[in-house]
Amino acid sequence: MVLVIGVALIGFIAWWFFGKHEVATEVADVSEQGQSVDITVQGGYSPEVVELKAGVPATLNFTRTDPSTCLDRVVFSDFGVNQELPINETESVTIDTSQPGEYQWACGMDMFHGKVVVK
Repeated sequence: MVLVIGVALIGFIAWWFFGKHEVATEVADVSEQGQSVDITVQGGYSPEVVELKAGVPATLNFTRTDPSTCLDRVVFSDFGVNQELPINETESVTIDTSQPGEYQWACGMDMFHGKVVVK
């Protein structure tokens, strides 16, 4: 019995760290004023991948509901952003969309990640 549980646990750990997982993706709402996406911070980021249109001013609105201190900041190293995310408040981060590409963001401890894709 212990052997079966041990093997199942090893399989679960391997799946958790190395398996392919569904990633929530959202395309920004584009209007005359720009484009924006709302991101919920609860045990990670949802959506994890955000698609933006190149050349249109963009704002990512982070709302943190997770009390974890790991998620109390969002860092965009490519844009020089290190923004505090107060709990139960929405914080806006402006993104430069002049250059198409993929840009990563992470929590302050670099444990949780997300990605902006500028097309």
